[in-house]
Amino acid sequence: MELRQIQYFIEVAKLEHVTEASYALHVSQSAVSRQIFKLEAELGVDLFVHEGRKVKLTPIGRLFLKHMEQLMSVIEHSKQEISEYLDPERGIVRIGFPSSLASQLIPRVVTLFRERYPAVHFHLQHGSYKELVEWVIGGELNLAVMGPVPTNEQQVRSTILFEENFVALLPASHKLAQSKSVLLNDLKEDLFVLFPEGFILRDLVVEACAKEGFKPRVTFEGDDLDAIKGLVSAGLGLTLLPEIALGEHIPSSIVAVPIAGLQVKRDVGVIVPVNRELPPTERLFFDFLQQIGAEWTPAD
Repeated sequence: MELRQIQYFIEVAKLEHVTEASYALHVSQSAVSRQIFKLEAELGVDLFVHEGRKVKLTPIGRLFLKHMEQLMSVIEHSKQEISEYLDPERGIVRIGFPSSLASQLIPRVVTLFRERYPAVHFHLQHGSYKELVEWVIGGELNLAVMGPVPTNEQQVRSTILFEENFVALLPASHKLAQSKSVLLNDLKEDLFVLFPEGFILRDLVVEACAKEGFKPRVTFEGDDLDAIKGLVSAGLGLTLLPEIALGEHIPSSIVAVPIAGLQVKRDVGVIVPVNRELPPTERLFFDFLQQIGAEWTPAD
């Protein structure tokens, strides 16, 4: 079985037409037909049945296609890894991140890294806290920047890059909107707009309020940062968010006020798998994250 035969087979299966496959492959129709015939002869099965001018996969052909697509994926991944080992500064970085880091941190980091390594490409994947951990464990990703980083997950290694404070996001009409800072206790009678249960940012807020002796009265929930900001802007409650999650532009109907006393904080860091080595280009990016991590603050 030759790699060329597999490539021809996949193209014919995809287009369901030998002639169209030959055009896509830039070879003659007879060359495609000949290689498919040789492949079927070697396997001892018919991979296609003819329906007029078109061809359709047989049941065994569909099964064979699934395995061959997996094989080609492994081959392409192996070629990429070899290419990166030869020149890590021209590889690919696949990185996951949550919505709270999407507006400021990730664009800034990617820009700084590409200033140093302009030939590196990025595949960016947004996901929830739970998804990011699962993707790194399962192999879909090797790197995820998140906050806070997990401390009890044995299959990932966590590296803290910096800490950031939460701020109170108040409607501009709120009685404390003009204050230089607020205490959590000052907000215990207010209505809160938070992420749904199970979201890490909600857990951090609820835990901080519990330390001050009260449970926030949550009247609205949203799983999207813009939705939460919109509800606060409409005067339907207040929220607490990490500084980086605020973004660069806050509408005039919202005021961000620092929290004094018992501050609400989170660490921001990167997770990598324990049982897999990072490919060279992603190792380069991981080292870069650690080098500049201390410089990342929302005020920059």
